[in-house]
Amino acid sequence: MTSIDTEHFRAALLEEKTRIEHALATLRDEHPGSLDDEVEEVAATSDNHLAETASATLGREIDYTLGDNAEQVLSEIEAALGRIDDRTYGICFNCGSEIPRERLEVNPWASLCIDCKRKAEAG
Repeated sequence: MTSIDTEHFRAALLEEKTRIEHALATLRDEHPGSLDDEVEEVAATSDNHLAETASATLGREIDYTLGDNAEQVLSEIEAALGRIDDRTYGICFNCGSEIPRERLEVNPWASLCIDCKRKAEAG
């Protein structure tokens, strides 16, 4: 078991989860229809519809990417909360060493120590 103050990190994780859920809801509210619907709307109302269509497509693709990333982070937050519950929070999945508090302060859902994370990203 780790000596990390898990309640501090539980609060940080729950706060981040709430922030991300709000951001996702805002993204969904701003773009309730499909990309095709938005492109059709832009094309119907614009004299320079090719540029406007491209702009709308790029904007929506960026939003999709942000949404996908946010969903991934939410999944990682849920996993970290589960690790708190099962008392494995702060332990590297790969090598079993304790993840330094400094790393958890920056990324409270981290499941790998910095060395293992670098190795994973490199290969």
